[in-house]
Amino acid sequence: MAGILNDLQYRDLIYQASNLKGLGKRLKKGKTVIYCGFDATAESLQAGNLVPMLVLKRFQLAGHQPIILVGGGTSLIGDPGGKKQERPLQQKEKVKKQAEKIKKQCERFLDFKAKNNPALILNNYDWLAKERMIDFLREIGKNFTISSMLAKETIKNRLESGISFTEFSYMLLQAYDFFHLKQKYACDLQIGGSDQWGNITAGIDLIRKKLETEVFGFTVPLVVTADGTKFGKTEKGTIWLDSRLTSPYKFYQFWLNTDDRDIVKFLKYFTFLNKDKINDLAKNLEKEPEKRKAQKALAGEITELIHGKEALASAEKISQALFYGNLSDLTLKELEMAFDDVPSFSIKGLKKIFLVDFLVSSGICSSKRQAREDINNGIIFINAKKYQDLDREISLADCLFEKYLIIKKGKKNYFLVRWFQ
Repeated sequence: MAGILNDLQYRDLIYQASNLKGLGKRLKKGKTVIYCGFDATAESLQAGNLVPMLVLKRFQLAGHQPIILVGGGTSLIGDPGGKKQERPLQQKEKVKKQAEKIKKQCERFLDFKAKNNPALILNNYDWLAKERMIDFLREIGKNFTISSMLAKETIKNRLESGISFTEFSYMLLQAYDFFHLKQKYACDLQIGGSDQWGNITAGIDLIRKKLETEVFGFTVPLVVTADGTKFGKTEKGTIWLDSRLTSPYKFYQFWLNTDDRDIVKFLKYFTFLNKDKINDLAKNLEKEPEKRKAQKALAGEITELIHGKEALASAEKISQALFYGNLSDLTLKELEMAFDDVPSFSIKGLKKIFLVDFLVSSGICSSKRQAREDINNGIIFINAKKYQDLDREISLADCLFEKYLIIKKGKKNYFLVRWFQ
């Protein structure tokens, strides 16, 4: 079973580790319980959360038992890690709702019906809310020194900008989570992002002191793109795992647009393709980069995993339709999904309008002169058809589904016009 560590090392998924040799020995003994926590600070997980989440899945596939810990309790306190300023405290009811949404979201990633190692989803509010302050300080707080806590990077990095006692105490709560899971579920391994290293080692130390036994921890690397930007962010915002916040098509496009410099790393991080397949894709990238075979493999694998086969098929269909200009092949839902974030305008109460006036009134062109120039230059497309007739009139008959006009100006500038009678 220790072969899982070899696979993780090949994929460069182990950034810091407490005792890899010892962990390897523990894994060889048989099924090991592993956990990772996700705070409920938003109503959905985002693309960056996939790295540790998929590590949990890799462990389950290797025969171990994963626990997803939703931080319904710790989210009420706020983790100082990765933040330059104090987080605003969230309302209990809001955190509770967010925790439930994340819990349901997580149920898609792991096997909760496996015979020997079914995944578990827990919420740390269930035990943290029951703790009495004096008992907690005596039984848990006594095991931490201020000097050791100040030495942790997450605390050290916040001292200059300021940190409240509330966030300062977060480390004790996460350490207690590990302690609780060790006692109740025999959990021997915690993983997390690189900003969680101090919290993970605090839990390891607490268990060593309280239970006189060794547990293990490691972090996964912080994902940064080749151009230095934070992974999972685009010009239009965060890439969420919830299809209501980021459509499967936009999700698919995010991965399809991966920089050539990042593609091999992302194939290792985010797919379950084996070493030979990844090497084949890497070679194809070198020989025929224009085919983007590696990007298509990455986008297909991860979109199917998160959203399912039907959503992947729809995303691929939309991509093909836009590339070849076959907008009429799309369903109404697919059309709306494809253009839900482009500039949009409305036309009301008109039966028809001249093309030049249409482009100006919709805000697509700044003036009639500019509209005429764009039409004459052949850069105006409506529903994938080029329009070069200055005297052309636009009517409801030109609309897709009797209400939409998709305008493309040049190669990349799209606009959506809704026609209401």
